[in-house]
Amino acid sequence: MEWITSNFEIFVSICLGIGLSASAGFRVFVPLLFLSIAAYMGVVPLNPDWAWAGSLSAVLILGVAAIVELTAYYIPYVDNLLDTITVPLAAIAGTAVMVSVVGDLDPVYTWTLAIIAGGGTAASVASTAGAARLTSTATTGGIGNPVISTAEAGFSGILSFLSLIAPIFAAVIVVLIFIAIRKLYKKLFKKKPLPRKPI
Repeated sequence: MEWITSNFEIFVSICLGIGLSASAGFRVFVPLLFLSIAAYMGVVPLNPDWAWAGSLSAVLILGVAAIVELTAYYIPYVDNLLDTITVPLAAIAGTAVMVSVVGDLDPVYTWTLAIIAGGGTAASVASTAGAARLTSTATTGGIGNPVISTAEAGFSGILSFLSLIAPIFAAVIVVLIFIAIRKLYKKLFKKKPLPRKPI
């Protein structure tokens, strides 16, 4: 029974990490702030090596960083510039949140899981978000970008909150997001049939 309980806790922590990692793909600092606040309030236990992330100093610093990031995405051209550096930053943030919440596994497994599931999830979401903004810039001259920025910020906040209160449900939502991304890519990059030559 204890083995089942232990493994279920690990599974839940992995789901939490995946949810927060996907959230980091939309906004890098928002999920880190949510996690830091939750850890500071004692709601979410952190990996001992990451206990500092649950300090008041971390909450304040991440709060300022999140506000700056959210605001910057409403500045024309700055949003596109941010997208060029967001993918690697999101991958780092996704890896970090996964490592910080998964603490009962061997370090080798923890880091492998963090890099693949955490960093990979965040980078994939960030790449798609960046492509959507680039398309908006090209088709609307940037007028539609604030709408996309608001939607991304909303997704990041809601997904971060859901990850903390219902990790398994959040992980299911991430799977649905990836299915939607796959369909979007298929639609955007569908090969058009070559015109037939007249006989």
